[in-house]
Amino acid sequence: MQTLPYSALTNEHISHVYEAYYRAFEIFRKVPEVRTLTDNDRFCEALQTTLKEHLTVIPRLAMGILEIQDSVSGDECDRFMNTLLRSRISRRVIAEQHLALNETFHSPWHFDGKKSAIAPEDEFVGEIFLKCNAKEIVEKCAQRASELTRKAYGPTVSLPKIVLQGHLDTTFPYIPSHLEYILGELLRNSLQAVVEQRSSAEPPPIEVLICEAAQHVIIRVSDQGGGIDREILPYLWSFAKGPRRMKRLKNLGKVPRLAATMQDLQLPPSHPESAAGSGEKFGSSLVSLSGRPPDLRLGIGLPMSRIYAEYWAGSLELHSLEGYGCDAFLQISRLGNKNEVLSTRATMDAV
Repeated sequence: MQTLPYSALTNEHISHVYEAYYRAFEIFRKVPEVRTLTDNDRFCEALQTTLKEHLTVIPRLAMGILEIQDSVSGDECDRFMNTLLRSRISRRVIAEQHLALNETFHSPWHFDGKKSAIAPEDEFVGEIFLKCNAKEIVEKCAQRASELTRKAYGPTVSLPKIVLQGHLDTTFPYIPSHLEYILGELLRNSLQAVVEQRSSAEPPPIEVLICEAAQHVIIRVSDQGGGIDREILPYLWSFAKGPRRMKRLKNLGKVPRLAATMQDLQLPPSHPESAAGSGEKFGSSLVSLSGRPPDLRLGIGLPMSRIYAEYWAGSLELHSLEGYGCDAFLQISRLGNKNEVLSTRATMDAV
């Protein structure tokens, strides 16, 4: 962040994020070496506190990037966002994984040798769910996206059916909240496009195809929502550029209040469909971004989703056929056969 022009760092949103990371550095700098379980518990308290404080980082960053266009070009802003968010993911994954493993260590069944066959902890290694079922996650995301679409367009709106095809018994290890965020954004975009494009009583279905291979899983989401506007298409993966900058900025201004406390989420953590109920135990700004009010369009869903997909050595591509619809292709590498795609110091310094 110190490579940005001074005028950019004085932006209130960028400055907020800078100060948050500086405070985190000061907290961890003063944590003594962990030698005992008591030391580790104190360290975990510091981790949890910092994770919660940083729930506002993504929306504040996005607002700051939109406001500093006069001093930093759009291309440079996008490079900065991609580098910083990838680093943020790696830090949060390490922190949340440590907290989850610590929670497992303190579980009553950990030492008694009587693990329950149905204990959810058996399926997790920290935050990683060993048996993510593609069909179940798509269905869960489809239900949540449908609920939000009904809230946005009214309970009487005709929603397209979401038809699943392909290898429906596919399972793979993954962090559920990351996958649910990506699929939730894709399905939500498709539902909204079809609802706004079609006035017929029976809108065409959204087809989700699951393909399993030895090294990866591909999920294709196909809709007939008319495709993407030509003026928006060039800026589909950009955080900073595009024709709807002021509208995005206004909508993003409503998100920090949602991300500030877990109680403010559209879907509370206790809700069975919330991302917090699927392995995200320690708070995530992804929950607030996916559970935001249904009429709030932020313009960061697709670029955020691509960063999360690419971090785990996957990919996200979208093909639009103007006047007809879109095909989105999410490739998921099976965790364990690829390293995370980390940000190196060289790429940070090149921002």
